[in-house]
Amino acid sequence: MSLVVELRRYTLHPGTRETLIELFEREFVTGQEAVGITLGGRFRDLDDPDRFVWLRAFPSMPERRRALEAFYGGPVWREHRDAANATMVDCDDVLLLRGPGFTPPAGSREVLATVCHPADPAAFDAHAARHLGPEHALHRTEHAENDFPQLPVRTGEDLRVWFGPGEPPPWPFRRLRLEPVTA
Repeated sequence: MSLVVELRRYTLHPGTRETLIELFEREFVTGQEAVGITLGGRFRDLDDPDRFVWLRAFPSMPERRRALEAFYGGPVWREHRDAANATMVDCDDVLLLRGPGFTPPAGSREVLATVCHPADPAAFDAHAARHLGPEHALHRTEHAENDFPQLPVRTGEDLRVWFGPGEPPPWPFRRLRLEPVTA
């Protein structure tokens, strides 16, 4: 099933990551799920102690807009937004993707995520057919217009993102080493 997926990377004020994670797990997981948002993996970036990475998914762009309006206009966000925002330097590093979503297997200690900028989509598809399987949860840029502009997303890029180990692609890429947050 192909979902609309946000891969969100937050840069935080030094020393505030655990504060945000505790608030997120206590309030924002159930608050988002209550309005129909599917939460995926939530991670500490192992190479940056001031970065929190997470995924959420929606069945479609109209459902994304509806769910985001409900959450960000609702009581959970209203009550806890100031505390969450106080931890953040930047929350606009967001990729809007199309794919299966991703939640790490139970007991995972480290997950690799690869963000790739392939020069040739057809060549990338051939590479993926040889080196990536369904377990890699391959995602592609969703090029639809961001219909909830209160939350910016990166545009003008054609990316591929997958999870798990794999042979490095022959195009520019960045690997993220992520530690799953467990509730």
